[in-house]
Amino acid sequence: MIHYILQVLFFQLLFLLVYDLFLKKETFFNYNRLYLLVTPILAFAIPWLRLEFLVNAVPESAKLVIPQALNNDPNIYVQNLPLVVINAEGGWTPNWWLITYLGGTVFSLGLFIYKYLHLKKLSEAGSHTYENEFRIINVPDSRIAYTFFNSVYLGEDLSENEKKQILSHELIHVKQKHTYDLIFFEVLKILFWFNPLVYVYQSRIAGVHEFIADNEVVKTVAKKTYFEQLLNTAFNTKDISFTNQFFTQSLIKKRILMLQKNKSSKLSKFKFLLVIPLMLAMLTYVACSEDKSEDLSPIDNEASVADKIAELKTYLDNKDSLSKEEKEEFQQLIKRKEELLRNERYGKDGTPPPPPPAAPDNKWNDADKIPFAVIEKVPAFTGCEQYLDDVRKNCTSTAISNFVNKNFDTSLGKKLGLTGVNRVIVQFRIDETGKIQDVRARAPHPELEEEAKRVISSLPQMQPGEQNGQPISVMYSLPIAFKVSE
Repeated sequence: MIHYILQVLFFQLLFLLVYDLFLKKETFFNYNRLYLLVTPILAFAIPWLRLEFLVNAVPESAKLVIPQALNNDPNIYVQNLPLVVINAEGGWTPNWWLITYLGGTVFSLGLFIYKYLHLKKLSEAGSHTYENEFRIINVPDSRIAYTFFNSVYLGEDLSENEKKQILSHELIHVKQKHTYDLIFFEVLKILFWFNPLVYVYQSRIAGVHEFIADNEVVKTVAKKTYFEQLLNTAFNTKDISFTNQFFTQSLIKKRILMLQKNKSSKLSKFKFLLVIPLMLAMLTYVACSEDKSEDLSPIDNEASVADKIAELKTYLDNKDSLSKEEKEEFQQLIKRKEELLRNERYGKDGTPPPPPPAAPDNKWNDADKIPFAVIEKVPAFTGCEQYLDDVRKNCTSTAISNFVNKNFDTSLGKKLGLTGVNRVIVQFRIDETGKIQDVRARAPHPELEEEAKRVISSLPQMQPGEQNGQPISVMYSLPIAFKVSE
């Protein structure tokens, strides 16, 4: 989730930079309004879009999560065990991140309600007149001027001439439904109160609303007269962020400058096309990224490649020659395996790996590089030795699962304050003597990793696996779901 939020913030920042650098000073106000409404939504949506043609176009070396191989021994065979579900009791521990978020959300909602109640109070205190579908609220002892949905709030202390000119401006806000834009950003401020860019967006679009209204008014009123009205009217407006305010001091100068500005040329509209390469860059970034929280196991890539090579090796043993397609598939698997091994060796000492040994000259050529094959006899847990094939395999898998369930410390859920399902991946080797070796684990919490390694290391000695009548090492991958009840 944190990764997603950071992506949204980054994308919104890029969209705002494009707006401020290239679009803000253009007189295409309605286009700018649309841009400011659509781009924050795009920033929320883009991280969820993983377009396949972009994913496939990005080379593996450019991806941000580099797979790691844990198995470098070409004589070790891999067996994947079924998922073990461990039910643990959890104790209630406060989630301070959630509490902080909810606290900020409640505060933001309370602030919104307070502002709304203030408007309601003004509405109740003032006199109402109606003009077509608009409502004009005359507020006593005030010089305010702003719009909320189809209501225009005008202070009674304004002169009739001022009211007339201001009303023509405020009715543009009503007709173009500018309040809906501001309410949209108010909702974003409530839900994402921690995101400063939402406040920037709302400020930008409030300015665009004023430019739109000013641009319409000066079509019927002399610009000079309108300028004088903006400059001479006293500023006495309470700040309510979801209303369109006529007297906003920070905007007065910008509004006057924008009114004096010549209309942008039609060619300037092409600046809006900048959003296309920007979005493509964002989508490419998403295609290159992989959420590390989903990559809890460093052995997943290794195991999948191993399984494919094992299947292909079995198939090759029953053929005398290879088709062109089979050779290509075989070469790709070998290349992938070498990449995984190279990544592991680089990660250990930072030096390039030595060149692979030359393959013996036989009819298979590259086939001798295959590091995995189908095991004739899998290792057997105590009590499973008398069984063969799948029965032996299932018996051993069940026995290992039961052993892990029985010996795993379920109190860790309460101790560590864990919730929900916590995925643990364990890899271990049963060597040629049946002993447990090379235990490794990956989990969202270090203590879960240590507990998984402790339990697997305490497995009893087993009968080793066999291939061609000789004992062999077998690497096991065991997924564990540590499920903590609420």
